[in-house]
Amino acid sequence: MALAPHPGLFASIERQCVGRNPSPELRLIDGSQAEGVPVALEQARRLLYDPSGDRAVRDALWYQIAERGRTAAPSDWPLAAVWLGLPGLRRTVFRITHYCRAERGDVEAELVTNYLETLAELGPTIADPGATVLRSACSHAWTVWRKAHNEVSAEDMERFTCLPAVTGGLWQADYDPPERPDGLSATLRITVPAHRREGVRTGALAQAWGLADTATDTGHLRRGRQVGTMSLRRVRGNG
Repeated sequence: MALAPHPGLFASIERQCVGRNPSPELRLIDGSQAEGVPVALEQARRLLYDPSGDRAVRDALWYQIAERGRTAAPSDWPLAAVWLGLPGLRRTVFRITHYCRAERGDVEAELVTNYLETLAELGPTIADPGATVLRSACSHAWTVWRKAHNEVSAEDMERFTCLPAVTGGLWQADYDPPERPDGLSATLRITVPAHRREGVRTGALAQAWGLADTATDTGHLRRGRQVGTMSLRRVRGNG
């Protein structure tokens, strides 16, 4: 049984473009006529991604798509231009959402934006225009999401870090405060059950250290005075 399409931006564009054939139509430059012959949108998309087809035909279609994509609203062409590019963007959506654990809707929006920006700058002398547009859009999206997800929160620590799973045991954290003039600074060690999820573990540690009222969000880091160092590791239980 076929899976239902993901209810996101790409699916919405697919629905809106069903049966549409915006004007002016794309023209197939196959040598039969000087100005080419009209080609429906669905046929054009098949030709764009057919590796056995004539590359010159594909290139001519991409140049036309770029030109029509720059047409201002209320033309249907900007949306149709995106629809024609979706097959070349889908794999990157899956890969980014899988490896960067990003929200699919955000990734799709980023890719469409990058695609339209690159398409708008495509000139008639660019070699292999289709590959150029799609590669640029996908590469830029990868750069954005890699930077945004250098530090990823993961519920399954063993799977994320490729470490073997440990049954039972404890999460053990050591907090080392900065040195004091009187020399009275000692490591504080807290342990919590390993079966707790990551967010609960972190909250339990903050609560145990009395930091819940002052350290409620670590999403935005700022430079400042060092208040200590912390290490978190998993250890086996004594039993």
